[in-house]
Amino acid sequence: MLGAIGRGITNRCPNCGEGPVFQGFLRVVPECRVCQAPLGTLRADDAPPYIVIFLTGHLLLPPIFWIERAYEPAMWLQMAVWLPLFAVICTLLLRPVKGGVVGWMWKLGFASPASPVDDAPPANGPSRDG
Repeated sequence: MLGAIGRGITNRCPNCGEGPVFQGFLRVVPECRVCQAPLGTLRADDAPPYIVIFLTGHLLLPPIFWIERAYEPAMWLQMAVWLPLFAVICTLLLRPVKGGVVGWMWKLGFASPASPVDDAPPANGPSRDG
């Protein structure tokens, strides 16, 4: 389990550890170019942002509270420092966390050999009117 998650965190295929997990910043490759593992069927969706927010909050809130209590800086100064810091840390953590979630999902067996699910609604699906 930890091996697959670790390979995902380092942008390596959770199956073989060779091919990349991402094409671009956050788009998962349809399949590994080395072992042809169907990584595109793994949909991490909302889990990585929740994990990143959780980690960033636990990382930055203690120093924020400590600095507030010890020095009582002006609110504008805190916003000028902490908001960009939160944004930068969240952006830097999102890709490795998503890779780790993809590795975790791979190890749990969420991948299927079928093609990725199309996000478009069915053409003849039920209507909202009735």
